[in-house]
Amino acid sequence: MSKPWSRRDAIRALGLSFGTAALPFSSWAVDENKQRILLPQQKLQLDKPVTAITCGAGNRGNVYGGFSLAYPDQLDIVGVAEPIAIRNERYAKKHNIKDENRFTTWEDVFKRPKFADAIIITTPDNLHYGPCMKALAMGYDVLLEKPISPSEKECRDILALAKKTGRIVAVCHVLRYAPYFVKLKEIMQSGVLGEIISIQHMEPIEHIHMSHSYVRGNWHNSAATTPIILAKSCHDLDILRWMLEKPCTNIQAFGNLKWFTEKNAPAGSTARCTDGCKVEGQCPYSALEIYYRKRERNYVFDLPEEKEKQAAYVLEQLKTTNYGRCVYRMDNDQPDHYTTNILFEGGVTAAFSMEAFTSYDGRRTRIMGSLGDVVGDMTSFVMTDFLTGKKTEWKQDTDGHGGGDWRLAQDWIKAVSQHNPALLTSTIDASIESHVMGFMAEESRKHKKVMEVKL
Repeated sequence: MSKPWSRRDAIRALGLSFGTAALPFSSWAVDENKQRILLPQQKLQLDKPVTAITCGAGNRGNVYGGFSLAYPDQLDIVGVAEPIAIRNERYAKKHNIKDENRFTTWEDVFKRPKFADAIIITTPDNLHYGPCMKALAMGYDVLLEKPISPSEKECRDILALAKKTGRIVAVCHVLRYAPYFVKLKEIMQSGVLGEIISIQHMEPIEHIHMSHSYVRGNWHNSAATTPIILAKSCHDLDILRWMLEKPCTNIQAFGNLKWFTEKNAPAGSTARCTDGCKVEGQCPYSALEIYYRKRERNYVFDLPEEKEKQAAYVLEQLKTTNYGRCVYRMDNDQPDHYTTNILFEGGVTAAFSMEAFTSYDGRRTRIMGSLGDVVGDMTSFVMTDFLTGKKTEWKQDTDGHGGGDWRLAQDWIKAVSQHNPALLTSTIDASIESHVMGFMAEESRKHKKVMEVKL
């Protein structure tokens, strides 16, 4: 058992203090979706920027591409592959990409000889494997959006080829760069909590986010994309494994699609919110309220630049795309609640819950140790010393992925420039276990049995 710890020494070593230790607002940038991004702690000094081609110019492609706009001396986006013409055009304009380096599909990129250092893969989940394997074969390093792939075999194939070619593959497990989880890991590994006995962790998706992404949105069908445990929560499986520094041995999962089904459609509802639905005004998932009246999450529509045209454009999208369909009448199959029981080496247990029906988002964490515990909510946590009963608080102001996106991007750039994957905390070697955990969780959920996790 760990030695009893001196609270004063622990606080000093861990950078904690009574009250709050807030991260200053000057440390934040904001992406085009108004999500805060934590700026890198130190500016890299490179002889020349890393050059990259972005495959997929949607939301995540713009997040990582945005790093190059803020730090052009570190990252230069020289190519883009994107089938949606307006996204392709806007991305190319934003990054001053030459016409000959603009492509409709990812396959087109690799018809050319290698013309950059790296590939950023932010295509849909089911289109990660092809470009990643081709990029590695042609000698590119890769920044790969999670999940690695919807297939366990494909995940293992990418890992094997990365090892064979010696190329770098960074998986975008950005929570590893969020200050909240970095500090929690420091505490857990320092011994101040004694032996870690158990963890409870919850990801509240928030009810509108669930309806937007996993009922109406791109990830509404698990067969066409990825099971929600990987699409949404491989971050959480990964962060539990990363903080504990112990391998997972077994996993058990429960969950189903309980609410967003046709049997729960209210009387008077219609196929679309724009079809004269009689209960639209009382529905918390009204597409007219979310996208048209409040103008929330409209980034998915690639709005016209002229503001006077945007209202009519949004209304047309609600009449023609899934975003205007009734949430009870979609062809969705993703579970809206999902619970996993996880056993780690040494007998440490973790309970992870993904919940759609919350009014809030931001992970919730409880860590139970033999000498103390921690209760946190992604922006702050309180550590309690069992020996003295005294409490220590840490706090920051953040949202989104905890601000870690650009810190991941910078470490990846540093690793590529020096060809040293050891500079990353999120290599494919380190990230693949959480994916195997996710695949086994789905097997457990579907077949109602405890699964062994093997690498």
